[in-house]
Amino acid sequence: MSAETSIQPSSSPSAHLHEHRDGDAEHRHYTVQRSQSVLAWSLVLTLGFAVVEVVTGFMSNSLALISDAGHMVTDAAALGLALLAQLIAKRPPSARHSFGFGRAEALAAFVNSLVLMLLVGWIGFEAVQRFSQPEQVHGATVFIVAGVGLVINLVLAYILSRGDSNMNTRAALVNVIGDLLGSVAALLAGVVIYYTGWMQIDPLLSLFVALLILKSTIGVLRESYHFLMEGVPDQIDYLKVGADLEQIAGVCSVHDLHVWDMSPGQPALIGHVEIVDLERWPEILHAIKAMLLEKHGIDHITLQAEVAPQEVK
Repeated sequence: MSAETSIQPSSSPSAHLHEHRDGDAEHRHYTVQRSQSVLAWSLVLTLGFAVVEVVTGFMSNSLALISDAGHMVTDAAALGLALLAQLIAKRPPSARHSFGFGRAEALAAFVNSLVLMLLVGWIGFEAVQRFSQPEQVHGATVFIVAGVGLVINLVLAYILSRGDSNMNTRAALVNVIGDLLGSVAALLAGVVIYYTGWMQIDPLLSLFVALLILKSTIGVLRESYHFLMEGVPDQIDYLKVGADLEQIAGVCSVHDLHVWDMSPGQPALIGHVEIVDLERWPEILHAIKAMLLEKHGIDHITLQAEVAPQEVK
């Protein structure tokens, strides 16, 4: 950031505390150019068809269709949270939130995943109940509605796949793919019931789709949980970072080292570095920054230099 940019006046009295200057990390603590149009259109399509599918699902008495309808409703909530999270994440840091609001996206993805897990549990419970007590299902209605749902979910998957690749969009895409599988299952269930009258196909396919959704959801849940708990980013080897730091000329040891993502895809590092000569710190710090960026992709670095204790002879 140039000196001219750094001294521009701001309406916020704390703005100068958040700014980055020469030698600081290049990334910002907030999202500046992320479009919400993809999520907005996806939300409109999902919510609109969810209403149709909920009504027809109960009218046809199909668990496969009801499951898909419930998933669509969950998707609408997930997309709404994702859209809200992206709007929040665009807010710059403030005096109360110095890191900005980048974690809002991970929080929304985490909540979405938990809700989806509850939905999978409900589908599984209903499916087991219907195995022992099959219920009459209107196959033709299921077939028609599921066919329309399949087309809509294909459109949604295409829209989301062409949007920004971030944690929230991926979580929304996982939900839509689950919906797509649910539509296929409901479509197949409608065909089988219409032509054969075998009612057990409805809970059977519902259970199969629930397991597929569960598998996809666990990945998003694990990723968002790891981020919220400030875990070491998957692409970074914590032990290797520490070893590489201690290989820098002039560094005696490193302690109190922490590596985490400040916002998705933006790793940060803090720690204490023991050196023999404090006068050499600017030179050592320059070498550390270059190494961490080149070998580990870490740009946001905060290190405290300390004089290494003298060995007692």
